[in-house]
Amino acid sequence: MNARKVLILGGTAEARSLAVLLHDAGVDAVSSLAGRVKNPALPVGQVRVGGFGGVDGLVAWLRQHGCAAIIDATHPFARVISANAAQAAACAGIPLLTLRRAPWETQPGDNWIDVADLTEAAHAVTEMAAARDGLRVFLTTGRQDVDAFRAVDDAWFLIRLVDPPEREGPRRSTIMRSRGPYTLDGELALLREHRIDVVVTKNSGGNLVRAKLDAARTLSLPVIMVRRPEAAATGPRVLTAAEAAQWVEGLAP
Repeated sequence: MNARKVLILGGTAEARSLAVLLHDAGVDAVSSLAGRVKNPALPVGQVRVGGFGGVDGLVAWLRQHGCAAIIDATHPFARVISANAAQAAACAGIPLLTLRRAPWETQPGDNWIDVADLTEAAHAVTEMAAARDGLRVFLTTGRQDVDAFRAVDDAWFLIRLVDPPEREGPRRSTIMRSRGPYTLDGELALLREHRIDVVVTKNSGGNLVRAKLDAARTLSLPVIMVRRPEAAATGPRVLTAAEAAQWVEGLAP
């Protein structure tokens, strides 16, 4: 086993930053991307794309490549791969570090409606639509989740995605394909142009797409915020790539 070989489960800005730090430090790191996004931003160093075939496949890959550790730097809502990583690390007998950027927190002037999941988010939109005519929703929860709002017929949705949706979404909607980062001025213009009444998003954290929250606050718009799922792993957790790189440096030789 290579005591310095690390698997990074990536796809996030933090994972790309970590790949740079480990590459510069001479660490043998492999970044793994799920392959769901077309033309993703690629990290430096070794990259693999695609799934492992569940927990057993991931364990086999770790053993075959002699990895000493896994760093789960996936999206905060990537529940399946995070759960698989926790099980695989335990089976392979290697440490697992979770790298998650801090969640967004409310600021003075925010009007957030906290919901547990997408089902509750759709219910909240339905209730808003029943209370007013012509509700206009800015939906930014991702292409895998648009079907959660499929049954909402009393609202119009502007759905912003990087790639086309995987499932059928709400009937009254317009798809806007775009990739961040976004600016406050740009988000303000977008919300005003489309006369948005409410923003629906997940609490992914980070600065890449935070401007929509600042714009909603500026315009006094409510935000339906889907809270993060419970963590799959119970081991060490860090918030930044620098902290993750320091953890790798401390791995036993």
